Amino acid sequence: MGKINIVGLGPGDLEQLPIGVYRLLKSDQPVYLRTKLHPAVSELEEEGFEFHSFDAVYENNEQFEGVYDTISKELLEIASKQDIIYAVPGHPMVAEKSVQLLLANKQGIEITIKGGKSFLDDLFQAVQIDPIEGFQLVDALDLKKDELELGQHIIIMQVFNQYIASDVKLTLTEKYPDDHVVAFVHAAGSKAEEVEWLTLVEIDRMQGVHNLTSLYVPPLAREDQTKSFQTAQYYIDLITSETGDSWIKEQTHESLIPYLKEETAEFIEAIEKEDDTNMVEELGDILMQVLYHTNLGERSGYFSLEEVLETLNKKLRRRHPHVFDGVKAASSEEVKILWQKIKAEEKRRKE
Repeated sequence: MGKINIVGLGPGDLEQLPIGVYRLLKSDQPVYLRTKLHPAVSELEEEGFEFHSFDAVYENNEQFEGVYDTISKELLEIASKQDIIYAVPGHPMVAEKSVQLLLANKQGIEITIKGGKSFLDDLFQAVQIDPIEGFQLVDALDLKKDELELGQHIIIMQVFNQYIASDVKLTLTEKYPDDHVVAFVHAAGSKAEEVEWLTLVEIDRMQGVHNLTSLYVPPLAREDQTKSFQTAQYYIDLITSETGDSWIKEQTHESLIPYLKEETAEFIEAIEKEDDTNMVEELGDILMQVLYHTNLGERSGYFSLEEVLETLNKKLRRRHPHVFDGVKAASSEEVKILWQKIKAEEKRRKE
């Protein structure tokens, strides 16, 4: 049984490679690269560096998940017979799916992490931000708008080409204004480093393939985070605070009932009139009433918004096993029967 020494090639040039990693790469152990498309590899080749790369695997797979799975399986097969070195860009423990797969499926093979320099330090320096302010590192290939924290610095890695940039743009414009200024950071920390500032709507105009490119998205000011649920919470907390709105501080759950009924009736009327614009506004008014009630619950100490959300999320998960757990319910009739069984079980447990 062999061993896999995983090393990081750093974010750029050979001069950024730790001396310990450099010496290991120059040893007699066979070296396997996730990709040879890296500035340090070009310089190592000039020194007579020999290696095996997995670039052909990228060409033979349509999705990246298949690439990483294939690479990890091949490495484990090779390592079952001899000690090897596996080298990846940056740091092995920063956004390296193939490394995570190796650690999860090592099957008795010893795996050591020898480090390397992450691209993050150089990127922070390139755009001149302090990560203590809060940041998110996300993958362009798995970008989800509802998981973005608009008040934090966002770093989106693996923006390889125009196609990926276009998908990223469509996702971000759901949350950010079109004219929000962002930056492409190319080859951070290397001699070829370039920071390209442009508006969000322009990011899909990039040309060519960029293996060392990330997109930096600055945080939005609170008043500009108009598409954020957290902003609504923040405003409600201020409105209901000791220095906030005098009227709402005098209200109770009972006194707010007429307003909830009124807003609900107005929403129903908007549905009946097929007035989409008014439906949006009235739904917002209903949500405002919900937030008033949860805030009252928090101030009285009886319940909180988090408890409401917890109850809702558990119920959504519990009542939809045909969505989450593979239970078969193909028709609406089958769904109704399933719901009745679930509700009956819930009632039995409460009793």
